[in-house]
Amino acid sequence: MLQIDRRILTHFDFLLPILVLPVIAMSYFLIADINTTLANKQIIYFTIGFISFLFFFLIPLKKFEWLIPTFYWIIISLLISVDFFGISRLGAKRWLDIPFVHFTLQPSEIFKPIFILMLAYLIKQNPPDEKGYGWKSFIKLSFYILLPFLLIAKEPDLGTAMVLLLVGYGVLFIIGVNKKIWITLIILIGISTPFLYNSLHDYQKKRITDFISEKPSYHVKQSIIAIGSGGLYGKSREEATQTHYKFLPISTSDFIFAYYVERFGFWGALSLIFFYALLITHLITLNFKLKRDYFAQVITTGISMLIFVYTSVNIAMTIGLAPVVGVPLPFFSYGGSSFITFMIFFGILENTLAFRFDPTYKLVKY
Repeated sequence: MLQIDRRILTHFDFLLPILVLPVIAMSYFLIADINTTLANKQIIYFTIGFISFLFFFLIPLKKFEWLIPTFYWIIISLLISVDFFGISRLGAKRWLDIPFVHFTLQPSEIFKPIFILMLAYLIKQNPPDEKGYGWKSFIKLSFYILLPFLLIAKEPDLGTAMVLLLVGYGVLFIIGVNKKIWITLIILIGISTPFLYNSLHDYQKKRITDFISEKPSYHVKQSIIAIGSGGLYGKSREEATQTHYKFLPISTSDFIFAYYVERFGFWGALSLIFFYALLITHLITLNFKLKRDYFAQVITTGISMLIFVYTSVNIAMTIGLAPVVGVPLPFFSYGGSSFITFMIFFGILENTLAFRFDPTYKLVKY
């Protein structure tokens, strides 16, 4: 038993909690600064998130690897059922009602971990050769990426759908695909862009129009004012009038970065971005340690891509460099779905790293 514990400690990546815990602590401080009731709720989300981390860290994931495709298709069936039995809110049908318990389930949120695991499973079963994947393997993998993209975009939830699309193809780009395929796809996307735009919903077109217009939308304008008023060193809580007088909308979730900069200024913003950059870089560099272990490589790459997309889009949105979409800042925005999902991701990642010594764990299927 002591030997197993020593092995777990040897392979456990302690740098991940060192980089993530300060971000979580600052998130709680800011949310409590704005609304103590939400801060108390966030503690519950933190608790569930850490329990989820421990569960996925300790579960013998390698022994249940063969069940990944089954879970993938179960959640795909839930995404399909949303179209028939889903609950509509604010014009979007994204939730399923769970009978007898008065709770709802959003399949697109719980799909994210299984999406990465499915890509890891497929790539482990059929790793790329030296030149990368050819058309046949690329089309097969694309099917598992495009199917959930189309189902989620139809809800409509274009933000989540685009995140999955970018992460999926980002993973394939890093794992290895023949460069001729990418060149062909870039040309096709360029030609089809006008048709893709015409297929968007009116509110999605409005977001793009607001983004490219000379004047930013009300939300972005107030966000930019909050960020600019923070100066180099930020303001005290009493002086952060942009947030506390309710000018800044959704200040605990989508626009929490704007409030953070209002409180801690340019140097605070730089420090937070630096933490995210270190986390993403660390995850990417793990690929050099995990050579030939395609399952672990896909998980680390997928998580790093997910954090990069969420972070860059959220921050760009608050300063007017991207359309306003409901993309949270990882480990920072108020809410349970995003936090718990990322804690599940890190539990899976630490499980994959810490239990690599397991003799039943095969790196590649020959």
